[in-house]
Order: sequence, then structure tokens, then C-alpha cells
Amino acid sequence: MDSESNHRDAQSLSIHRSFPEDIENIQYRTFEYFWLGSHPVSGLARDRLSSDGESINEIASVSGTGFSFLAIIVGAERHWITRDQALDRVTTMVGALHKAKRFHGAFAHFLHGDTSEVIPFGPKDDGGDLVETAFLLQGLICARQYFSRQTLAETRFRTLAQDLIEGVEWDWYTKGEDGPLWWHWSPKHRWCFDIAISGWNEALVCYVLATGAQHHSIEPVHYHQGWARAGAMVNGNTYLGTVLPLGEPFGGPLFLSQYSFCGLDPRQLSDRYGNYWQQVKAHTRINYDYCQSRYPETDLWGMTASDGPKGYSVHSPTQDNDVISPTAALSSFPVCPEEATDAARAFLRYGDGKLIGRYGFLDAFSPGTGWTAKTHLAIDQGPIVAMMENYRSGLLWSLFMGAPEVQRGLDRLGFTTASIQDRV
Repeated sequence: MDSESNHRDAQSLSIHRSFPEDIENIQYRTFEYFWLGSHPVSGLARDRLSSDGESINEIASVSGTGFSFLAIIVGAERHWITRDQALDRVTTMVGALHKAKRFHGAFAHFLHGDTSEVIPFGPKDDGGDLVETAFLLQGLICARQYFSRQTLAETRFRTLAQDLIEGVEWDWYTKGEDGPLWWHWSPKHRWCFDIAISGWNEALVCYVLATGAQHHSIEPVHYHQGWARAGAMVNGNTYLGTVLPLGEPFGGPLFLSQYSFCGLDPRQLSDRYGNYWQQVKAHTRINYDYCQSRYPETDLWGMTASDGPKGYSVHSPTQDNDVISPTAALSSFPVCPEEATDAARAFLRYGDGKLIGRYGFLDAFSPGTGWTAKTHLAIDQGPIVAMMENYRSGLLWSLFMGAPEVQRGLDRLGFTTASIQDRV
């Protein structure tokens, strides 16, 4: 959508739901992580904050900044901040991103919040991270679509954003072969991690953007041979009474079916391998049913990747560490709103409020031991704001699905989609 009027017309076709005050407050408090808690110089999203909202270090998360763009759009649309305040912040953010070193157009996993210098994620992870970059672009594209007025300030923002979007050399990350995209590349360590971006996981948006890019795009063969692994990502087995179309047994951590769908609208989105609304619903149902068997009569559910008693790790039915992460249930509002609402209220009640931090819920907790995290994480906070809004209005889905590179990517990959009217 290239104009504000088109955006508003699309939005008028979407559903509009109101939250009760206690649920609305969760979305608002979580939004404040990105508004009040982001770095004061660059506006980039801090990787994590302590439970009281204090900064822990100067690390800014690239994917977290992508979610920050989404949260700021929501804040402007909900009138929690003004449109001018939002525009000023996102313009500051793209300015900081332009200062950052890029690796054939891709950003590193972490940046210094003040200087935009690369902070290595690990001893050899000091270069481009294509998946982190894709999540950044998901938010950046939505912001470009949202700030569509023909004013000098909004035009300037779109120009800065477009330079970053078009600068990613997706084709470089194929290694010149017909197989998958590759996750990491470093000038010093080259392809040392040798990690293919293969499905089913959280990175579907990476292939959509790579195939739809105006410059340095990839061919569909990389999706079919690399991501879908010539059909090997298809599952079709039944877990806890639910057929899972794609992916690993029991579906894995819930973020696999959430990160890419903050922008991609899974409703009536299908390709030769599966229906993605069925995939998201099945994955969520399996996770919910497993947690209900684990913690009966509590309404506590949601296993994903988050902080845990021994640090950040993956939590799922097949990697059960007795850790529940509120982001998993709250980011499931579009799929199972009643169960998400029940979970939200159970989190509010838990331990007489011990899960409530400065910016919404703490990252995770262990019902069996009573352990609670002392942190908020950007990559867990972001999907809460985005998916609660997609349930309420479809705002972010409308913006992202209207972007030309997204439409082009989905078309080239053979996806079928419904019109906005059909998706309501």
C-alpha cells in the first residue's frame, strides 16, 4: 500500500476488537519496553532489561529492533504516542542502522546501542546474520508502509528505510549454489557455522523477502530445495490428537510459528507443502494441550525459547525444562484468544503478582520450582505487542502483506493468498 488512504481502506475491512482493561494494560506495558526502555541515543531495542526496567548492558538486538518498529506502529495507532513521536523515533533508529557495518547487506546479531558497532554474538559470530536481518526488515517494511504520507519527514524516513531494505544481498547467502540460504557469513570466519536456513522453523519470512527482493533476489529453487528440503519438512503425524502439517515432532518451541507471522498473515496462506493457518493452529494446540496435561487446572501454558534457570534455552514438549514463557501464550491471541486470555489472567494472579515487571510479564517462570526470571527480552516482548494487535485489528498483517516485495515473493514461491476481504 503506497498511500495512507489505501492503508486506511484496508484497515476498514479488518476486524476491530476491544480488550478488557486488564488485557489492554498488558499490551500497553509491553509496548513501553520498546518506547521507554530502548537505547536513549539510537532508539534501538535493548536485547534485555532487568525486571525493574533498568538497563543491563549496551547490547542492542537487531531482531528485537525489528519488533520495536512493529511496537511503535501499534503505539501510534492506539494513540499511546503521537504519530509525530513515532516518526521521530523510527527516523532516529534508521539513522543508527545506517551507521552499522553490514555484511553483504546483512546486519550482525548484536549492535552497540550507542555507537552501532558490531558486538559479536560469539567467538566466531561477528558477521552477517541473515535471519536476524529478515526480522529487522519485517518491522522496517511495516514502518515504511505505515508512514506513507507525502510529507518531507515521512518521505525522508521511507528513503532511509528503503536503502536498508534494498541493500541486503540475499543471493550472496546462497553461496552460489541451488540449495538453501545460509544463516551466517563473516569476513574473518567465512561460512564456518555452516548452518542452513531450512524449514520448518521461524525463518519463513527470510525466504519470502529474499525471493521478492527488488535487488539481489534468489530463485524459487532455493526455497523448494533448501527450505522445504524437497518436501522433507512435511510432517502429517498426529500428536496429542492433533495433526501437525509441518516440522518437528510436537512442533517445537512456539516461536517457530510466531516470529515470521508477526508480519506474514497465515490466514488462508498456502503453498504446495501445507496450509499455514492450519500449521499455526495445530502447533499452538499441541503446545497448549501438552502444558494442560503438565499443569492441569491452572491455565498456565506456553513453551518456547526464553530465559530459564540455567540461562537462555529452548523449551518445548520434547525439551521440557518446567519453564513457561508468557510470550508463547500471549503471542497466540490470533489463534486461540480464549486460551490466551485465560493464560494472561493466570499470569497476573500467579504468586500474587510475582510475574509482573516494569514492562509487562517477566520473561519466564517455573511452576514446579517457583523460579522466576529477572528479565524482559526484546525478542519475547515484541511478538506479544504485534500478535495482540493482529488479533485486535490485523494492522501489521495488512501493512506487511500489502508491501510489493512481500507480494512478489509469495507469488514467485507459489503461495496462494486470500484478499483482505476474504481474510476477515
